[in-house]
Amino acid sequence: MTSDRARYDRATAHLEAPLAIVDLGAFDANADDLVRRAGGKPVRVASKSVRCRALLERVLARPGFAGIMSYTLAESLWLARSGFEDVLLAYPSADRAAFAELSGDPKLAAAVTVMVDDPAQLELIDRARDGGTQEIRVCLELDTALHLLGGRVRIGARRSPLREPEQLAALARAVVARPGFRVVGLMGYEGHVAGVGDALVGRPVRSRMIRLMQGAARKELAARRAEAVRAVRAEVPDLEFVNGGGTGSVGQTAAEEAVTEIAAGSGLYVPRLFDNYTSFRGRPAALFAQPVVRRPGVGVVTVLGGGYPASGAPGADRLPVPYLPEGLRYDPQEGAGEVQTPLLGSPADDLLIGDRVWFRHAKAGELCERFDALHLVEGDRVTATAPTYRGEGRTFL
Repeated sequence: MTSDRARYDRATAHLEAPLAIVDLGAFDANADDLVRRAGGKPVRVASKSVRCRALLERVLARPGFAGIMSYTLAESLWLARSGFEDVLLAYPSADRAAFAELSGDPKLAAAVTVMVDDPAQLELIDRARDGGTQEIRVCLELDTALHLLGGRVRIGARRSPLREPEQLAALARAVVARPGFRVVGLMGYEGHVAGVGDALVGRPVRSRMIRLMQGAARKELAARRAEAVRAVRAEVPDLEFVNGGGTGSVGQTAAEEAVTEIAAGSGLYVPRLFDNYTSFRGRPAALFAQPVVRRPGVGVVTVLGGGYPASGAPGADRLPVPYLPEGLRYDPQEGAGEVQTPLLGSPADDLLIGDRVWFRHAKAGELCERFDALHLVEGDRVTATAPTYRGEGRTFL
């Protein structure tokens, strides 16, 4: 990693920090690994984990990738207008203006698929059409959570209310019977498997418990998802896709016969939350650098800013981590600060005012909400600079 630090410092010496980079060698290697683990099934790229159109284009140009999984309807329409032809919205929307635009534009309606798990969402879309007559492509979402003790214990994200195959079949029938809609897909995101590390450093007992939970969850979900797909296909024989997975479960989900495509995105950048997996080892590709602006004492430096916590349940694992040089850590009394961050450790004594400390963010694309550009590094050179969504004036959430 010492050589990586020197390489990144040389590549960005002409730029002012704070700044963010993507190491294209690592990015491409991570993309290859996702395709390998997908075992021949196409990988749909989760845009919320990338948030940079140039890098979405780069990865979709590689064999093994097909389509985007977006996170808001406004983003979906923007991407479709930009030339992306297969955009699956992963979350239900209440954006009436965007639905009016979608239902009134043949190109957008052909490119974008929206998520539905409640008949009330269909009602909202119909009320929002404002004269638009285009058929709306619909994907149904399966609740993937693991229920234990007769449902009294739930493990998994609270997403769709559609848990049983009969519930999905009933909604499929409702969509089929409703003019202006067409069911084209089924999705299930097993975040408690794909998004939870199972090899926590210094916590062997908890890691073992997570592996046991995930093993049980995968077995239960594989059977229930297969039943759900059969139930929906009985109502919609020409179902186009069944989407599942996530970066942490690509291989396991791809092994399910009922799944036709895999969703993944964080595995391209490999943020710090993905360090604790037994299923794969990626290369950190997205980093940000903060300049040293103070040397308060022996074994301490202070960098500018850096307090970029990630979403999710609050905890230390949501903070960025000092990455290069190795051996730096936060002051427990201050943590990562809004405008300054003190860092402790012997490497601090070798850092001068103006030197850089490289950090890794906790959750992939959220880094792009802090920076308007990503400097793309090949070897020890910045070969291009790409705007993030923020850099293009787009903040969808």
